[in-house]
Amino acid sequence: MKQLIKNLVETTGPSGFESEIRALVRAEVESYVDEIRVDALGNLITRKGKKSEGGKRIMVAAHIDEIGVMVTHIDENGFMRFTNIGGVNPFNLSGGRVRFVNGTAGVIGVESPRERGSVPGMEKFYIDVGARGKADCPVKVGDAAAFDRPFEDLGERLVSKAMDDRIGAAIMIQALKELKSSPNELYFVFTTQEEVGLRGATTSAYGIDPEIGIAVDITGVGDTPNSEKMDVGLGKGPALKVKDRSLVVDPRIVDWMVRTAERENLPYQYEILTYGGTDAGAMNLTRAGVPSTCISIPTRYAHSPSEMVDYQDVLNCVKLLLGAVSHPVTLD
Repeated sequence: MKQLIKNLVETTGPSGFESEIRALVRAEVESYVDEIRVDALGNLITRKGKKSEGGKRIMVAAHIDEIGVMVTHIDENGFMRFTNIGGVNPFNLSGGRVRFVNGTAGVIGVESPRERGSVPGMEKFYIDVGARGKADCPVKVGDAAAFDRPFEDLGERLVSKAMDDRIGAAIMIQALKELKSSPNELYFVFTTQEEVGLRGATTSAYGIDPEIGIAVDITGVGDTPNSEKMDVGLGKGPALKVKDRSLVVDPRIVDWMVRTAERENLPYQYEILTYGGTDAGAMNLTRAGVPSTCISIPTRYAHSPSEMVDYQDVLNCVKLLLGAVSHPVTLD
């Protein structure tokens, strides 16, 4: 899967500007599904199979957008001020590189802080694309960019920008390629604008009206020096969501995922995230409500240009997803 992951994470696609990454995903999956379409918000919706006896309509979602920035002002010298698209932390900005949707590369600079050691606010940063002035600047107000950092293969650990959530998309793509049969009607949805409010999942879930929802997304970890206390670490298997700020998972769903992991002889962890949410939160609240959960990939340095995952965790997430959707679902 490593080449697939590299292709996905190195593609530029901040929230609202997902056309290039959507085309890449479509090319990967269209020969493995029975139906494929793009909805009004740009979600790539695929369907595989029909319900048979004991089957359910299941929506599986991973978002293909990534955090980024948008130009708000260009001064006479060609330097650009910007606002965030999603959860951008100023701590990670200075000296970073960005790639605009139109292909232009830029460097993030910062005004000299008054107090050394302090982290300036977003308003103190600017983007430099090497322009001599405003007139020859190849970027305009409203143009969007994502962070620009290459994929690095460290063996068992993989590093890149946009692991959140292209790694979830890679897991879904691989699962579609490996899926042999299922009693369930499966909708694998590659959603847009998750980073700015779970928007793509909200509209696509309304249209699909699933009976069960599964998000595939990253989660934080507690295995780095002086990290927040959290019983999730790299290399310990998929994390089964119990709660985050957008969702309290139905205990029957948690039990179903545990039974699936144990049947497939997979390691697993319990995830309780005290911040953030995923597309599962949007699916959970669609129409009259949908029991939903998230298969979470433990990730270090989330929302930075160098997010790190464990390759065995990724492979085991593929196996867990396949195990969950390939069998009848019983919630006892």
